[in-house]
Amino acid sequence: MPYKLIFFDTETTGNTDKDFFCQIAYKTNSENFIGLYKPPIKIPPEASAVHHITNKIVTDKPSFAQSGDLKKIKKLFEDEKAVVVAHNAPFDLLMIKKENIEPKKFICTLRLARYLDKEEKIEKYNLQYLRYLLEIEIEATAHDALGDVLVLEKLFERLKNKMQKELGENADEEEIIEKMMEISSHPSLLHTFKFGKHNGKRIEEVMKIDRGYLEWLLEQKLNGDGIDEDWIYTLKHYLNK
Repeated sequence: MPYKLIFFDTETTGNTDKDFFCQIAYKTNSENFIGLYKPPIKIPPEASAVHHITNKIVTDKPSFAQSGDLKKIKKLFEDEKAVVVAHNAPFDLLMIKKENIEPKKFICTLRLARYLDKEEKIEKYNLQYLRYLLEIEIEATAHDALGDVLVLEKLFERLKNKMQKELGENADEEEIIEKMMEISSHPSLLHTFKFGKHNGKRIEEVMKIDRGYLEWLLEQKLNGDGIDEDWIYTLKHYLNK
């Protein structure tokens, strides 16, 4: 069954499970789409500072549900052959789930980038960092949803080629896509701290010398309102919980 890839991104009111999207963009092999909407809550200045969408800009915009785009996007994303592709997909999937859109298949390029970086040479995995690290040449505005989608598509091609090398030259496109979906379907097991007082140290090393820090961090992640599946999974793994 040939898969239909849909690259998509959302711009939101924030990065927690209490937030909503105010812009969505997607790209298929035949269409580029971008839509702007008035979210159910105010856009805080912290979010506007990232994507430059303000409450004034969306004042006269309809909500997503009232815009007429919901039915079209729901049908497209929930198609049996559709595979939606996003960077940090669990977050974007949560945002669209709030609008009653639940794709059956997805690929997360963030989890793929981590998985394929076996030697942990990459310092950060956010989309714009990878864009410039990998010298992805494209005319795209950072943090504009459609701009991010265009970068995402190019990043996906890089990751797909790397996955092809891992699986072998005989692997066909369907096999590669299915392996990418399998990797994306579960949280990443992280290995190194890239923040905080143990920045640069291996997590297994910190487990031996400062288990309390891991216990504390897990509690913070569990009780916070961020989307931290990968860190929760990782900390539980090292703490044997």
